[in-house]
Amino acid sequence: MAAKVQVIFYSMYGHVYRMAEAVAAGARDAGAEVSLWQVPELVPDEILERSGAAVARTAFAHIPVVKPAKLEDADAIIFGTPTRFDNMAAQMRNCRDQTGGLWADGALVGRVGIVFASTAPQHGGQETTLTSFHLTLLHHGMIVVGVPYTEPRLTKMAEITGGTAYGATTFAGLDGSREPAKMSSPSPAFRPPCDGNHRCPRRRPKKIGDLQ
Repeated sequence: MAAKVQVIFYSMYGHVYRMAEAVAAGARDAGAEVSLWQVPELVPDEILERSGAAVARTAFAHIPVVKPAKLEDADAIIFGTPTRFDNMAAQMRNCRDQTGGLWADGALVGRVGIVFASTAPQHGGQETTLTSFHLTLLHHGMIVVGVPYTEPRLTKMAEITGGTAYGATTFAGLDGSREPAKMSSPSPAFRPPCDGNHRCPRRRPKKIGDLQ
């Protein structure tokens, strides 16, 4: 029976969305049954319009909005968020804050929890975002999974790349011009298919249990 994996993300300009698509593709390649979800937007429409985010968000407007109760259906949940002042985005925090009922019922105990993130600059708080997100997962009794150092790209020094032991990351650049597909950053849980723009080992975990 295939593992049920949910990829739940918030993205304003599309970088985290593109990572989420790669993660979902990698999970399917590993044999999982995957569903892709986004969390509700909180920013007023006029602000999204002025910032250019409204146009960017049309690229993933077709992705359904997750309801907190839906999380109970998953064997593993992979969360993606941009960083806001060293922490997860408010939209993701708001969604997580609505899971009190699941916490009270112990509904997510023993499920796998994984986080990936994006920042604009190199020192934008990727690790603090990931580790602070882990606290919520631990309160739910989830099994937190990162990226082990058997992933060779974590020790790469020849260029600026994303990726930490706590989860996969990417850098969008201050102007948002850097695209995740062009960087050799590790996948949060499953390796995304190689698109020819980065050097990626062909080793892939075969199932959820192989993520150690």
